[in-house]
Amino acid sequence: MGRRLFLVLILILAFTRVDAGCIDPATLAHSTVSIVRQFDDNEREAPPGVVAIMGTGWFLSPTLLVTVEHVADAMNLSDQSWKQVEIREGEIKRSIPARIQRLAGSSAERIAVLELQTEFSGAESFQLRMEPLVAEEPVVSLAYPGNRLRVAGGRFVQYGDSGKLVGTALLELYDGDDRLVLDHGASGAPVVDCAGRVVAVVSNMFTTTKQFFSRTIRISTAWGSPNVVSVPIPVLKDISRVE
Repeated sequence: MGRRLFLVLILILAFTRVDAGCIDPATLAHSTVSIVRQFDDNEREAPPGVVAIMGTGWFLSPTLLVTVEHVADAMNLSDQSWKQVEIREGEIKRSIPARIQRLAGSSAERIAVLELQTEFSGAESFQLRMEPLVAEEPVVSLAYPGNRLRVAGGRFVQYGDSGKLVGTALLELYDGDDRLVLDHGASGAPVVDCAGRVVAVVSNMFTTTKQFFSRTIRISTAWGSPNVVSVPIPVLKDISRVE
């Protein structure tokens, strides 16, 4: 119990740095989870040398979990067979068979809705916002980069209007000075507005690399510019909610 209270306190402090007038992120912590797919030696589809794939997911219902398409693809999930996925929320961890219920969207990246064979006990569902975002609107994301819960706050910048960015929502999100907070493992994370409604799903980050002596360093974009690519939630407008 003490560990969970400490986590909630961290979430509150992180979010007050973003926008004190928005929803308390502690109320969203039971809606977002880490998802991990472990590969065994007999799984031929797994890339050589890869033993597990990690991402972030969030609940539409206790049996419907949302992430992005490239996470589901990397996990070798399908719409036919059930495959074990480890789902973790705080200290709670369960392995549940999952499969793809549907893919939504028409841009280079789509949203993946996963069906769970059994309910994830204690799951809390997000509400969805179908209205478009407004430039400079504050937003926040909860994610599990490195299998650790992080909060990133910031703003909506604009909708992508060219090349592979058409149909995406471009955001500037950070935690203090950390512009790489939504790094590996954060794909699939919910982006919510000040009312706590999901407006987009994290897909990718804008980064460049720089050689520093013998190390290669990843660098985010400049302050004031978008650093996160996301899939807008209205592509899920026709989905039926399962209670």
